[in-house]
Formats: sequence, structure tokens, C-alpha cells
Amino acid sequence: MDSPSATEPWVAAHWRTEGNAVRCELCPHHCLIADGKRGICRVRENRGGTLIAATYGKVAAVQMDPIEKKPLFHFHPGKQILSVGSVGCNFHCGFCQNYHLVLAQAPLSPVRIPDLVRAAKNAGSVGIAYTYNEPLIWYEFVADCAREFRKAGMANVLVTNGYVSPEPLAELLPLIDAMNIDLKSMAPSFYKKICGGTLPPVLETIRASARSVHVEITTLLVTGENDSDDSIRQVVDFVAGLDPEIPVHFSRYFPQYRFTAPPTPADRLEAAWRIAREKLPYVYVGNYHLPGGEDTRCPRCGKTVVRRAGYRTDPAGVSGARCASCSGPLRFVV
Repeated sequence: MDSPSATEPWVAAHWRTEGNAVRCELCPHHCLIADGKRGICRVRENRGGTLIAATYGKVAAVQMDPIEKKPLFHFHPGKQILSVGSVGCNFHCGFCQNYHLVLAQAPLSPVRIPDLVRAAKNAGSVGIAYTYNEPLIWYEFVADCAREFRKAGMANVLVTNGYVSPEPLAELLPLIDAMNIDLKSMAPSFYKKICGGTLPPVLETIRASARSVHVEITTLLVTGENDSDDSIRQVVDFVAGLDPEIPVHFSRYFPQYRFTAPPTPADRLEAAWRIAREKLPYVYVGNYHLPGGEDTRCPRCGKTVVRRAGYRTDPAGVSGARCASCSGPLRFVV
């Protein structure tokens, strides 16, 4: 399917009329949007009683990335993936690392889905990643694009905060191959105070997605907010109780947007890696060099099966989805 032109309105999915307004049902905010206004996400607009997906077919960023940058360490390791993003988000995290996109401060350009498919093929991409801003608020374009990439035999990847209603998620999941989902904290107060959302829908997204597609989880450890041993253990315990083989990434925070706290101390990142490895076999540290903190070891024999340095990846120890040394099964999609 071709994208509409840059000026053609695209009717959104998952909404209903309510009085003189429309109720968006895409995410748990369930925004009631008056005529001429937009929801919290800044991209879903009521135009004369119809909810419009204002950023359909419009991109703020398109580039090839290592798949490890998403971060996905267990999905086609060492491959490149076409990465696209637009503007807007349904959270307003004070530490946002891409706030210029969230606040729609980046210029938008029209794009056609067939051109993205062609570009991915020509670049030897494993598929397409919807990333940079929150892709689930770009729902209609992501779904249409994902169908065409699936037809072309390429993968669809979501990098998301997971804040979406169950029904649209269930519709989208059959088109998705892998997801990296932010689990910012297990504290409801963190989501309410810092993100402007709630925790339970995120947990439900993780549960539902993990039953259907390859999932990895990222927790950005924000200095003084969610980097205590107790906060880390709560995240680890949730993952261990759901599926201990889900890869978990603890990422270093840097001051950005409205947050001025110093970068995550090294000892907090090292503690997260140590605590998590007590219960989880696949644990990684990002934005900070911890020796061995990016490598994958076989849970059965302990051999290093993937070595990583920055975005340089050597998966020589993986044979199919098994350890080349002991033939033990590994949680990899290759």
C-alpha cells in the first residue's frame, strides 16, 4: 500500500465519537479530544469529529543502524536494520533522550512505504525498526508498513515504551517479529510522577508480547530515581517470574531534557549486572563499558558465544540457535 500524500488526512484507528469530541482508545490515556485539538501524544487530532493520524507517512529520521543499537542482542546479531521514526510520544519523561522528537521539534518529510521496502532491500537490511520516538502512536503507518515488509520477507521491530491498549496491541502483534520494551521501573509512582503514565499497562504489554514475539527489555537507570538495589531487584524479579530467558539491558542515563542529575554511577550499573545475573542468564549493560557486560555466555557451559565491543559483534560461538561448544539451546533468532 502506498502512503498518502503529505497533505492527505489519514483516518486513525481505535477511537469513537463522544458528544462533540472524540475518544482515542489507542493507549491507556483514552484522551477525550475536542475539535481542532490533539491528544497527549501530539499526533492524533480531531478534525471535525474525525480522529486523524497526523503523522501518517511522515518521518523525522531514517537511517541504517546495527540491530544492537535498538538494543536487540539476541535477534539477528551483527546485522543492520533500516530504522525509522517520526515525532510525538504518549509519555513525557523528564529525562527523555530524544525529547526533540517527542516535542515535535524535528522537521518531518513524506515517505512512501514501497520506497522504504526498496531501501531496506538495497541496503541488505534484515528488516525495519520503528524507533527513535514512540512508534505505537504511529500505529496506522506502522501497521501498513509492517504488512509490506512481511510480504517482502523482512522483519518488523518495535522499540517502544509499551503504553498501548490491549486491543490494538493484539491486532499489531501478528505483524511484529521482535520488540525492545522499556520497563522504566516497577514503582507505579515512577510512572505517574516522571512519565505521566501508569505501570500496569506496560507490564501487560510485556506479558502479551513475550507470548508472541521475541522480546528484550531495557531499563534506563536514572540516578537517584530507580537505580537502588531494591529497584533493580524488582525489575529482575518481574522478568524472572515471567520468563528468565528474556534478555535484559540496563542502560546508563545521561542528563537530558529537564533532568540534571549526574550520569548513572558506574557502581550502580555494575550492581545491576551482578544482581540480575543471579536470576537471569542474559544481562547486559549499555552506554558504559563494563568488561564482559555486553557479551553473551552460554547458560549451560559458560562459554562466551557472542562478543561485543560497542556495535562490533562477533557471534562465532552461536551455531543456529545453539552453543557451538556444547550444543545447548540459546535464546536467539538468527
